[in-house]
Amino acid sequence: MDHSNPAEINTRQNIIEAAREIFARYGFRKATMDEIAQAARKAKSSLYHYFKSKEEVFREVVEQEAAEVKGEISRAVAAEKTPQEKFRAYVITRMAAFKRVANLFHAFKDEYLESYGFIERLRENYNRYEIETITGILKEGLEKGVFAVKNLELTAYAIFTAAKGLEYSWALEPDIKKVETNIDSLLDILFHGLVRK
Repeated sequence: MDHSNPAEINTRQNIIEAAREIFARYGFRKATMDEIAQAARKAKSSLYHYFKSKEEVFREVVEQEAAEVKGEISRAVAAEKTPQEKFRAYVITRMAAFKRVANLFHAFKDEYLESYGFIERLRENYNRYEIETITGILKEGLEKGVFAVKNLELTAYAIFTAAKGLEYSWALEPDIKKVETNIDSLLDILFHGLVRK
């Protein structure tokens, strides 16, 4: 297959976008290549010209979704001035993105998918990106004298773990304003601590 041919690239992308909707609706396990072909308005046989298997299509879908989420988070963080605003942008953008990219969210949550090596690699790569993003914000806060952090790596990991632990309940909350209020309350604890000074 000629990966440099614009028509081939376009067709491949159309299949990925159709598959994205099918996987989001039915989940990886129940989605079929027939449904993907139908949604892409292609013959099932032509799907196999572009992808070896349903797993390969799913991998492309979740990798594209991960790249989108990373891009959104990076842009949102870069747009803010202070380390505190950067943290808020990071958490809120992350939650909104995970609400929207259903396939990536399920790839991170669904234990059935853990048997696929590409999902494990995607999770590791994505988690590393998030921890690096948090570490960058913490370093900036330290340099500006805004944060007092004893152990940078441990703090970054703790914040990442907290965000991850809350993403499922927040993703299910339909009221984004309520989620933002909860995020602000947690960031207040993060920035000011629990102990009265």
